[in-house]
Amino acid sequence: MKKHAIIPVFISHRGCPNDCVFCNQKKITARSGDVTPDDARRTIEEHLSTLSKMNLETIEIAFFGGSFTGIPLEDQKAFLAVAKEYKDAGKVHAIHLSTRPDYISREILDNLKSYNVDVIELGVQSLDPEVLRLSGRGHNAEIVYESAALIKEYGFTLGIQLMIGLPGDSLEKCIFSAEETVKIGPQIARLYPTVVISETELYEQYLRGEYTPLTEEEAIVRTKAMYEILDNAGINIIRVGLKSSDIMESQLAFHPAFRQLVESRIARERIESQINDLYPGITDPQCDRWKFCPLALVISNEKCYNNMFGHKGSNRRYFTENYPGLNLIWAIDTDEGMTLADNEYKVLDLGPAYKSRRIK
Repeated sequence: MKKHAIIPVFISHRGCPNDCVFCNQKKITARSGDVTPDDARRTIEEHLSTLSKMNLETIEIAFFGGSFTGIPLEDQKAFLAVAKEYKDAGKVHAIHLSTRPDYISREILDNLKSYNVDVIELGVQSLDPEVLRLSGRGHNAEIVYESAALIKEYGFTLGIQLMIGLPGDSLEKCIFSAEETVKIGPQIARLYPTVVISETELYEQYLRGEYTPLTEEEAIVRTKAMYEILDNAGINIIRVGLKSSDIMESQLAFHPAFRQLVESRIARERIESQINDLYPGITDPQCDRWKFCPLALVISNEKCYNNMFGHKGSNRRYFTENYPGLNLIWAIDTDEGMTLADNEYKVLDLGPAYKSRRIK
């Protein structure tokens, strides 16, 4: 059952002085016009008309779509006053916003604190200097560390957003950005493989042959490596990949179930590692074990079962094709399943990320 919901209020930032190669925010803003505090109130009311009936534990108002703290301070106050009204009335539980690392100062944070803002996400994208330069970010990596430290000093929940596959990026640079993010110590993170959107400089670079988007496999490999680094550090990864509704123009390199592709790959590698430990040589037709078709029970909790099984059954097909000498039984971690595990099968434990029980 759903316990948490976000009411998204998209505040386009018309005055952004930067031209990030992947962004077409200025063109979108020019066509759609500016959002007003009254628009924000209508959006909140529309969502609450449904969410208030759902017995949710938490509801957040989230200002997305641009760099919130880059708009004039008086405009920030007008939007925040609307959000604070609903929070003070107990209709929502938190106020959440996203912004650029170079749009953080003590003055800005003092203002956000006065309106009881809870969460600040920084669109960091990368911590590699060359990637930042080639992406037209308009700031260096040092400002990320400074702004993050200031946000934590003020007691806000800190979020970090990272992009994968920007110009000049590589697997090594992605891993570096993830490891540096762990050092910064945010509570939450988002991972976004780069999507090439029309009417952007990145799209023009693609047409000129100056930029090559990641293949799906490359995006999975890089994102998986970053995911595991952040997850192992206890950082809550609240999104992997864009939602379909986030894509407003024609695009390249987008998959609507990208998070499941990544988490399915993590599950596959954990299962495969344990198979090879339990049954060394199982893929060798000359191995005696080939003749006995050993059994193993792969279990996870109900929430993570689809990831264990693989996107559209991809993991099941993978093991059928690559380990024909092994019978895998796929099960949800229930009391009945655990009885089977204790009595009949070897157990492949996917670990705490999949919340499966550990069997000794």
